[in-house]
Amino acid sequence: MIIVAVIAVCVVLAVLAFFVPRISRHPERGTQRSLGAGARGGSKAPGILGRLLSKPFHTSSRAVSRSGSAGRRARRRMPF
Repeated sequence: MIIVAVIAVCVVLAVLAFFVPRISRHPERGTQRSLGAGARGGSKAPGILGRLLSKPFHTSSRAVSRSGSAGRRARRRMPF
């Protein structure tokens, strides 16, 4: 369920970044902030367990960042 939610957020951000690149930064930063809070919460577990619990949040954060930048990059390459 969480994977589907992250994929949906990435798709929405990519479309938003393509159509309105300036406005897409705010939702991207909000998503990054919430995923960062989850990563910080997961990393408080001791030892290797902390790394294992925070890794999905870091990976999701990276995916969100890439999808937003890909939408803006595609918009820049359009001929109009």
